[in-house]
Amino acid sequence: MDPFEDTLRRLREAFGAGRTRPAEFRAAQLQGLGRFLRDNKQRLQDALAEDLGKSVFESEVSEIAISQSEVDSTLRNLRAWMKDESVSKNLATQLDSAFIRKEPFGLVLIIAPWNYPLNLTLVPLVGAIAAGNCVVLKPSEVSKNIEKVLAEVLPRYLDQSCFAVVLGGPPETAQLLEHKFDYIFFTGSPHVGKIVMAAAAKHLTPVTLELGGKNPCYVDDNCDPQTVANRVAFFRYFNAGQTCVAPDYVLCSREMQERLLPALQSAITRFYGDNPQNSPSLGRIINQKHFKRLQGLLGCGRVAIGGQSDESARYIAPTVLVDVQETEPVMQEEIFGPILPLLTVSSLDEAIAFINRREKPLALYAFSNSDQVVRRVLAQTSSGGFCGNDGFMHMTLASLPFGGVGASGMGRYHGKFSFDTFSHHRACLLRSPGMEKVNDIRYPPHSPRDLRLLLLAMEQHSCNCVLL
Repeated sequence: MDPFEDTLRRLREAFGAGRTRPAEFRAAQLQGLGRFLRDNKQRLQDALAEDLGKSVFESEVSEIAISQSEVDSTLRNLRAWMKDESVSKNLATQLDSAFIRKEPFGLVLIIAPWNYPLNLTLVPLVGAIAAGNCVVLKPSEVSKNIEKVLAEVLPRYLDQSCFAVVLGGPPETAQLLEHKFDYIFFTGSPHVGKIVMAAAAKHLTPVTLELGGKNPCYVDDNCDPQTVANRVAFFRYFNAGQTCVAPDYVLCSREMQERLLPALQSAITRFYGDNPQNSPSLGRIINQKHFKRLQGLLGCGRVAIGGQSDESARYIAPTVLVDVQETEPVMQEEIFGPILPLLTVSSLDEAIAFINRREKPLALYAFSNSDQVVRRVLAQTSSGGFCGNDGFMHMTLASLPFGGVGASGMGRYHGKFSFDTFSHHRACLLRSPGMEKVNDIRYPPHSPRDLRLLLLAMEQHSCNCVLL
């Protein structure tokens, strides 16, 4: 038997009955989500610590608080976002009503990853609820402790006729994807993203794919190396480097590399102590499979800082590699761990060329005291997001869309962008059933005069003219 059939039927019936459409219902579900976060804060922190070794600081900043903020902001703006959006009109439609209506898609599937298993499950869920959809949540089976909390506790806070959490690994996810959904939102690797997109294509289901990639970080010679080291190290080793927008490699001159290495060592020691394995601030690799993968990457180039590992503790030290070749494995795949390769370039032009001959990344970073240099990197490259002189702080702004481009993904979310992603923007024009005389110019038989008048009437004007 299909384990998902009854659940999906129940949710489709609820959507068909219009249960999720009223603003009051959407607000009530968002409020329930907020209570889930507040009531279970300690349990969520414990689960994140067990899965990823996350400190209270990391759990609060990157998982719980950011999810709560998304709920609160959406509740404040929900009714305004739901309103029909008036649009400008041409002369032919001046007496009519033209607007965009934001409609829910219907039954939405959200497939979440393991690296930020709470944030990357709940933030899309907020948008889907706000837009009035029924939702199937598929948390990652890899972060098993958070998966358990989401499966056992979250449904108590939501209307279970409209929302469901389903469990399983790749076989179950593949079976789930055989069903027709009205929208699919996936966060994960490009490899699995292709599988999701192929499954969606069978039903012509629209998708958002939040993928990854190798995020470049260019460091100009005109920089304070310690400031750069502090910021790069913090964002590279946050969550033990298991962050899709983390700086994945540094491009700099050989002279800057010599200045940057002692600064990075200083930052790592200040952040995590002389023995980072004992630091409560440094997370752990999610499982043995990823540990082994990362351990293999330590053989690329030459270890300049760190390099220690402990399989029993799933620990890899904050590591910096130098003398890395572009053809080595560490430069062929997203690292997703606490390893930072430094590659040398002779000029800004060479750095930009290096970035542009690779797939478009999810994020791109440029450090320089020269605003002109930062803006040139911005102007001559493409990426999902960009931040000058820092790490992924652009992620903290709900006013900015988050998403990839090309191989790093498609679609965008956060804040109102989430609401828009999970809404069908329906073009609406309401015309009068009377005043048929004004339509005579469009009916046969046609004359040159009628054509001129009709083309004039159909031109888009910025002014709000009235037809007298």
